[in-house]
Amino acid sequence: MKKLKTIYKALIILLMINACTEDDRSLDFLDNIAAPANVAAAYSVTQDNSGLVTITPTADGAISFDITFGDGTAESESMEAGQSVQHTYEEGTYQVTIEAYNTNGDSTVATQELVVSFQAPQNLEVTLENDSSKSKQVNVTATAEFATTFEFYSGETGVDQPVATANIGEAIAYQYATAGTYAVKVVAKGAAAETAEFTTDFEVTEILAPTNAAITPPSRDAADVVSIFSDAYTNVTLNELPTDWSLSSFEATTINGNNVWLLTNLDFLGMVTNYDAGIDVSSMEKLHIDYWVPDGVENELIVKIVNTVDGGEDEESLGATVGGSWQSIDLDMTGFDGGNLANKTKITQILIDAVDTEGVVYVDNFYFYKESTTPVSGVTPITFETDYELSSFDGGAASVIANPDTNGNTSSSVLELVKNAGQPWAGSKITIPTTFDVSNTTVTAKVWSPRAGLNLLLKFEDATPWPNTVASAEITATTTGANAWEELTFDFSGISTTVDFNNLVLIMDNGTEGDGSANYTIYLDDISSTPILDFEPDFELSSFDGGAISVIANPDTNGNTSAMVAELVKNAGQPWAGSKITVPSPFTFTNGTSVKVKVWSPRAGLNLLLKFEDATAWPNTIASAEITATTTTANAWEELTFDFSGISTSIDFTNLVLIMDNGTEGDGSANYTIYLDDISQF
Repeated sequence: MKKLKTIYKALIILLMINACTEDDRSLDFLDNIAAPANVAAAYSVTQDNSGLVTITPTADGAISFDITFGDGTAESESMEAGQSVQHTYEEGTYQVTIEAYNTNGDSTVATQELVVSFQAPQNLEVTLENDSSKSKQVNVTATAEFATTFEFYSGETGVDQPVATANIGEAIAYQYATAGTYAVKVVAKGAAAETAEFTTDFEVTEILAPTNAAITPPSRDAADVVSIFSDAYTNVTLNELPTDWSLSSFEATTINGNNVWLLTNLDFLGMVTNYDAGIDVSSMEKLHIDYWVPDGVENELIVKIVNTVDGGEDEESLGATVGGSWQSIDLDMTGFDGGNLANKTKITQILIDAVDTEGVVYVDNFYFYKESTTPVSGVTPITFETDYELSSFDGGAASVIANPDTNGNTSSSVLELVKNAGQPWAGSKITIPTTFDVSNTTVTAKVWSPRAGLNLLLKFEDATPWPNTVASAEITATTTGANAWEELTFDFSGISTTVDFNNLVLIMDNGTEGDGSANYTIYLDDISSTPILDFEPDFELSSFDGGAISVIANPDTNGNTSAMVAELVKNAGQPWAGSKITVPSPFTFTNGTSVKVKVWSPRAGLNLLLKFEDATAWPNTIASAEITATTTTANAWEELTFDFSGISTSIDFTNLVLIMDNGTEGDGSANYTIYLDDISQF
């Protein structure tokens, strides 16, 4: 009974028919909606030996599900997202199939084991661990024979019910409000009335020190920086650190070999440069400081500069503290122009204050700087746009992706063509801004096909709207290999050279309806007309530690009409997982040092970090400051600005690194998938 899915698809088709005229055959947005991901199901078994199981399917990007119970039941059950289904099983082990559908009818299938046993769970084994990067988070896993699910009781005062439930073998991540020792309990449950329990006293720990060093500051000319404390620069001499009138404990320590200051019980920390002439920061444009406080700390830090020679002082706030990761703050030095500070040429005292007493603060890279005095020249804008446009019709889908098979074709980017259910003539179209040169009537294309015998049709069309389009003959070539690149040849002898052809139409297996599967997915490259369509941008994409980046068709042209954008995904891996864009020549900064990026985020409050790096291999890479901007809206395009004032122009930066939510591990879901476009500077 898959009526619900059919109804959804019918409604979508009706809406598209009502919204589109006959000459509008493109379903770009629907064709490029991602298939559901992270498909799974949560089980709840009634503990009365009845075998009644409640199944709740979940997935990212799904609107409906089909559940096949795995016990020989002829019909599957369909339901909307958020609903559950109940089914009665005999005792045994089953493979439950969950098929998730998106709004376009595309589906993703997952199979998950279900154990239904009327015996009490046995051999319960529980693993409890403090998370290595998230303060006061406990990760719990449990395994047991004859068990289906387990419950976790946190042991917190006044909390008598389980705080989380998971399937046996899966993990629970629970965040405590307060560190301490708790009497935790895990209960394993199956279809029997009896359960198995595990209890222990577990110490929940708080992370009170950073696990990694702050980012290394960029190289700067000596005249462009006045450093108070940083391993990257030559520091000024401090005659007193701390002063005897400071109200803070002070310790010089290291994190991963990097020198840092540790301030405990901070009210204020004072330091003295020298009382004779002080230091001159009057030409500096920014004050930079990196700080780290424990997760959950909400306070305000302040930097005060004092001129005891001419008189006066002024202070600037670093804002409300953000805990659990290094924070890089740049203050505009014009902010110190208020108050009674006579001038900034003789700064003799500097103070770091906390509005409320702060238990733990780590400080690094504390310096004043200005924009480089070295001449600068321009930036390479990155638009993710090729010189052609992709569109599709009646069930086709086209996008530029990373080459999935470089054996036989070393190109980094190729065209992916998918034939979904729709019409038997479903296909895609490449539009170029000029016209194709068809003086050479033999066209070749590299094709990767999942099967031999696949037919690929090509034809040229002019820009006249359908159905009055002027077209060439339809030429078909057939693949001879499977799962490998080969070159196909299309003979367009006799094609008219008086028609301005600027569209190339591609249809696989014309006359047969596709199903969107791997059997109807092919890759193309190096279509040798003039211009040659090689689908290669002028930059290289790479990722690290769980990040993923690719160029895809824009999934949302409302607010950004670009055909192609970059998709950035943060998968499980490291909390600093990200991606990198490498350009063939160094970035330059003629128009300014502020970088603008169009960003589409699934949520407001997502942090996007940018930094420039040179080509030196890690760990000796030279990098700019890490600049973070935060999204303010969800499911819509907005423009973020990143201020790279003071970036060194003596370094050949050829890499742009992008990290979303630095310090938090991603899961590859829609919640950790964003789109970027039009990276430029001003």
